[in-house]
Amino acid sequence: MMNPTMMNPVADKPELAEPHIGGWLASLGLGVEYTRSAGNSLYYRDAEGAEVEVLDLVGGYGSTILGHNNPDIVDYAKSLLDGGTPVHAQFSKHPYANDLAWKLNTILHREFGVTEHYSAVFANSGAEANEVAIKHAEMDRVLKIGAALAAVEANLDAVAATGAAIGATAPLPAAAGGIDELVAAVRAANAERAATPPVYLAPEGSFHGKLAASVQLTHNPGYRTPFSAMAAQARFVPLERTDVIAKTIEAERKTLLDLAVDGGVVHVVERPIPAVSAFILEPIQGEAGIRVLDRDAVARLRDLLDAEDIPVIVDEVQSGMGRSGAFFASSHLGVRGDYITLAKSLGGGIAKAAITLIRASRYRDDFELVHSSTYAKDSFSTQIAIRVVELLEADGGEAYRLATRQGEKLLAALRSLRDEFSDVVKEVRGKGLMAGLEFHDLTGSGSEVISEQAAGGLIGYLFSGYLLREHNLRVFPTASATNTLRFEPSIHITDEEIARTATGLRALIEVVRAEDGKTLLG
Repeated sequence: MMNPTMMNPVADKPELAEPHIGGWLASLGLGVEYTRSAGNSLYYRDAEGAEVEVLDLVGGYGSTILGHNNPDIVDYAKSLLDGGTPVHAQFSKHPYANDLAWKLNTILHREFGVTEHYSAVFANSGAEANEVAIKHAEMDRVLKIGAALAAVEANLDAVAATGAAIGATAPLPAAAGGIDELVAAVRAANAERAATPPVYLAPEGSFHGKLAASVQLTHNPGYRTPFSAMAAQARFVPLERTDVIAKTIEAERKTLLDLAVDGGVVHVVERPIPAVSAFILEPIQGEAGIRVLDRDAVARLRDLLDAEDIPVIVDEVQSGMGRSGAFFASSHLGVRGDYITLAKSLGGGIAKAAITLIRASRYRDDFELVHSSTYAKDSFSTQIAIRVVELLEADGGEAYRLATRQGEKLLAALRSLRDEFSDVVKEVRGKGLMAGLEFHDLTGSGSEVISEQAAGGLIGYLFSGYLLREHNLRVFPTASATNTLRFEPSIHITDEEIARTATGLRALIEVVRAEDGKTLLG
């Protein structure tokens, strides 16, 4: 079979569009120009011009729950464009945006058994939706600190007017002057304490995007470290260790100073203020290797966070939109986020659509005045998102049942390979149509090619190149666990396509077991 390598049609035209990535993809046999897509397939043309079909199991990293170029969505998109839908009508009435928000609230109420409404802030991508949640949570923290400062200020004036004697002043130094000097010292200390930067908490293995703020909540230091000075920091904690999480929260605890009169004597006291802006989690950790969070661990976590009044951001960007067998994967865990982010498949594989849902009891109206995005909430992408939700909800949620049924078949096929090749395949994980197959550590392979690629964190991409070249299967590893291959096809994946996937994987595993690096390289 011909190697589908990337060709530059103009020999004297240097590659300027991310040239390093382009060369890297070509070296792995992944630099293919796809010219058409439909359903679960992508198509490219070989050197003779013949069209070659590739079974796409990447699915836009979870963006094509309804398949590539879903005919219903394509027809609807054409009708919107033919009708001249106003993409750019910012700062005007957008009734379709409210319709989408209500549809999502209806599903949320059903899956979580609640009635509280969620306000909606629109965005263009998952990373941006997460940044909306991050920003809103920090705004909420800042406003709470501001309210606490105002209360302390009012109390300082009242205490100063009492003329009471000065008693204990710790943690401030002993007062050298009178009450006015003590009040000034308290105010100076509070100005510094109130300006303490925020901290976020996230489980180990988290991935929430690569923008300035969201990348700081992404556990992989390779993505995060070069930009660590740019945004608020995260503390990554083991999800199952509530005691560790509690200690982490305690270590971040912050207070304002205040004055209190007791027995006619003024004392310095401390008032708690929020330091942790939010805890962010994915119900199914995608880039960490398709890891489904433990329901009991999440319940214990939620109890702890509720006691500390720390909001929870649930990142459903990859796991949501029906992929798990429910619209919200977090509904399987019984955890309802104070913030819920959606993107990827919300755009139906065509539009760039994202949304942040914010619990009414935490929503800050003023946020709408300080955050906006040019393309967010435009008529085209928002109405496409409405159509996607309608298709998922059609026939009593048949799409969710399809995701469950076909997901179980896909996971069964992967588990059968694990059982047969347990010396090569370490584990199979996932839920619905979000699955991962993890290989054992291959750094000790007798093949220099395999051992070197494993040591360099590129083994999954080497496997992907082989599967594309030899079996016309498009599979990628997860970003932070590259020995795990991900599978995120549409709900329309057929039994035959699942069998085809298993056949290609079996051949790959046999090559790995034989330590045949030459065949992997092609």
